[in-house]
Amino acid sequence: MTGQDVTECTGGARKISDADLSSRYHTHCDPRLNSDQALELAFLISDEIKKNSSYSKNAIQAAS
Repeated sequence: MTGQDVTECTGGARKISDADLSSRYHTHCDPRLNSDQALELAFLISDEIKKNSSYSKNAIQAAS
């Protein structure tokens, strides 16, 4: 992740495409998420954790 407005990974809410990659691709090693992509990913992971937590809690209650 970087605070720079890079275009090193495709996708996200801004729909960065393969054609956009070269506009702000700053490194030649591991691609980085820009701040918007990192924040979006954090929310997606949080939602999945909440879903799994609710599922586990319901399964435990049903088994009791």
